[in-house]
Amino acid sequence: MPLPATQLFPVERHSLAGGVEQRDDPLATEEPLELRVNGRSVAVVMRTPGHDRELAAGFLATEGVIRDARDILDIVPCEFQRAADSTDSAPPPTGNVWDVLLAPHVTFDLARLTRHVFTSSSCGLCGKATIDAVRAEFPPQPPSPPPSAALLSTLPARLRAAQPGFSLTGGLHASGLFDLAGQLLVAREDVGRHNALDKVVGHALLASQLPLAGRILLVSGRVSFELVQKSLAAGIPCLAAISAPTTAAVALARETGQTLVGFLRDGRMNVYAGTLTP
Repeated sequence: MPLPATQLFPVERHSLAGGVEQRDDPLATEEPLELRVNGRSVAVVMRTPGHDRELAAGFLATEGVIRDARDILDIVPCEFQRAADSTDSAPPPTGNVWDVLLAPHVTFDLARLTRHVFTSSSCGLCGKATIDAVRAEFPPQPPSPPPSAALLSTLPARLRAAQPGFSLTGGLHASGLFDLAGQLLVAREDVGRHNALDKVVGHALLASQLPLAGRILLVSGRVSFELVQKSLAAGIPCLAAISAPTTAAVALARETGQTLVGFLRDGRMNVYAGTLTP
């Protein structure tokens, strides 16, 4: 797996035992990504560069704009166009603007997007119109075989082994998609929890794999309402987290029949919604 974008910054490392050491420290890159749909700007997200096509596709899928790969004609990077009389001082292409071109059968209503135009890499629910409006978008999940507690207990180590960026920087979240046999299907890292999830969903969408029935999603951080919403949009029946869920996340999971597991670590876990087999 390629390393996510990082940059070296000079730091002073202080140790009570060893004094002060001057060194370069790798930090996770965080840059803005502008997402456009048919040429219209719809959002700016702070993310770690890499897998940007998947992020764009996953963002639109979890926002309900598209449902499968047939809804997309192409996803293309936009570049600053130099005017005929421009000089060499004109800004170069950034790679931080992507345009999703929708298929003719897709009706795009900008007003349906529930985010504000700008979201941070850790924004949580930021910009959702109302919780009730978001909740109403998701019918109950179809019945799905519950995973076993024994299987879930093996997943954190498998996801951790697929986090090279975190190993290098200590500053990236991860989302991993597993099958019911515990096989890791895809993992993505990003400074934003929801970005990492969107990249996983975008990967599945571009491979025509949605909805993700019979899959388990494991996230490295806490579970907010938004992460449950995004996983439901992708049809994921089981969401597990290394850390804690919020009250709104638990309520939404229970209402929709999703299995939600938190504090999955060291062979222990809390089941907040749904059931597990032994």
